Amino acid sequence: MTKFIKNIIAFSLKNRAFTFFWVSLLVIAGFISFRAMPIEAFPDVTNTQIIIVTEWNGRSAEEIERFVTTPIEIALNPVQRKTSVRSITMFGLSVIKIIFEDDVEDFFARQQVNNQLRNIALPEGAEPDVQPPYGPTGEVYRYVLKSPQRDTRDLLTLQNWVIDRQLRAGCGRHCCFWWTGKNIRNQC
Repeated sequence: MTKFIKNIIAFSLKNRAFTFFWVSLLVIAGFISFRAMPIEAFPDVTNTQIIIVTEWNGRSAEEIERFVTTPIEIALNPVQRKTSVRSITMFGLSVIKIIFEDDVEDFFARQQVNNQLRNIALPEGAEPDVQPPYGPTGEVYRYVLKSPQRDTRDLLTLQNWVIDRQLRAGCGRHCCFWWTGKNIRNQC
C-alpha cells in the first residue's frame, strides 16, 4: 500500500502541470456543485407518505379492522408507485400509512389516494380523512402509557392531569392526540 502511495506522489511531482490542471478542475467542479446544492435548515429526507385516519367511534379493534381498515387497504392496491401500505387499528380508530417511492411528488400521491378513496363503501359514520403533509420534524414525540396495575381510565386521568400539563409547561405549546380503550380524545 505504501508503494502505491509513493508512486502517486512521485508521478504528481514529475508531472506538476498535469497534476495542477486536474486539481484545479476538481476545485472548480466542487465549487460549482456547492453553489448549486440546495441547503435547507431541516431537509426532508423521508419518502412521500400519505396517512389516512378513519374514526368509527364505539367499535372494537376487530370491527374496525374488518369493516374499515381492510376495505381501505384493498381499495388502495391499484395506487401507482407505492412501496408499502402499513396500518394500525385501535379501538374506534384506523390509521393507514402509504409510503411511496423516493421521487414521487406529494400532489401525485394525494391525487392517487383520493381517487381510490371515493370508490370505497364504508359503514355509516366512518369517514376516511387524508392527513395534511408533514415532514420528519412535524411529529416530534409519541408515547404510550401502559400499566398492569391501572386501567385505561386511570391512565387517561394521569395523561390529562400530570403528563399533559408537564408537556405544556416544558415546551410552551404542543398539540396532543390521545386514544384509550374507553375514550377517544383529540385536543389541539
